[in-house]
Amino acid sequence: MSSAPLFPPTLREVMLRGRWIGMLLFCLLVAGVFAWLGQWQLERAIETDPPAPGATEQVQPLTDVVEPGEYLPEPLVGQRVEASGTWVPGDFLVVAKRFNDGAEGYWVTGQLRVAERASIAVAIGWAPDRESADAAVDRLNDDDGSVVEMSGRIISDEGPAVPPRDDPTRMERMSTAALLGFWHDTEQLDVYRPYLAATTALGGLDDIASPAPAEQSPVNWLNVFYAAEWVIFAGFAFYLWYRLAKDAWEREVEEFEDAEAA
Repeated sequence: MSSAPLFPPTLREVMLRGRWIGMLLFCLLVAGVFAWLGQWQLERAIETDPPAPGATEQVQPLTDVVEPGEYLPEPLVGQRVEASGTWVPGDFLVVAKRFNDGAEGYWVTGQLRVAERASIAVAIGWAPDRESADAAVDRLNDDDGSVVEMSGRIISDEGPAVPPRDDPTRMERMSTAALLGFWHDTEQLDVYRPYLAATTALGGLDDIASPAPAEQSPVNWLNVFYAAEWVIFAGFAFYLWYRLAKDAWEREVEEFEDAEAA
């Protein structure tokens, strides 16, 4: 006949039981996965080959920077590029709520056919009011179809937005996808996702203010934050194991004390 223990178990004795050792090994596995994820995030937080200072100001051919259908890599946003092509008649469209040195106005945009079946949206210039923008559209539509040389900054698409109900053709975001819906001759057309903000305006428009992008830090602090989060999660796995083991020990102590009292 076994006798009841004279003393309650210690916390160390509870932690050394097979059940809790097995759970500790599981926590070690989970923490190892979290640590690996933290290292993975940290590796991507530090740019090992950042662009050289002033690289965006060196004019490059458009096709050397991005291809049709591709997203523009973050280090290349604002890169100065050059391209040649012809304007597609009737595709000069106006985009509202464009600011030039703090003044609100309009952009006149066009479809520049840079290859046989490839086009890029171009922000051609800025106008202070809609009347001036529409007049520039009329002048640009009188183009003789000759090849034009364009240079400017390549900028990521801003994404489409729902137009106002009273004016379904009004555009307030520079979105290639939105412009494409109004363009002509688009069957089997390859389109560049980003757009080109021209350096020198045409059609009597004002030049678009487009300063050089700020130099990027080689450290992505958001990824650093994520890496720190994974480290915290790894530490929490051990804390959870300790807390569960301690709760089990405290319950055994309470049961022992209740038995003693009875």
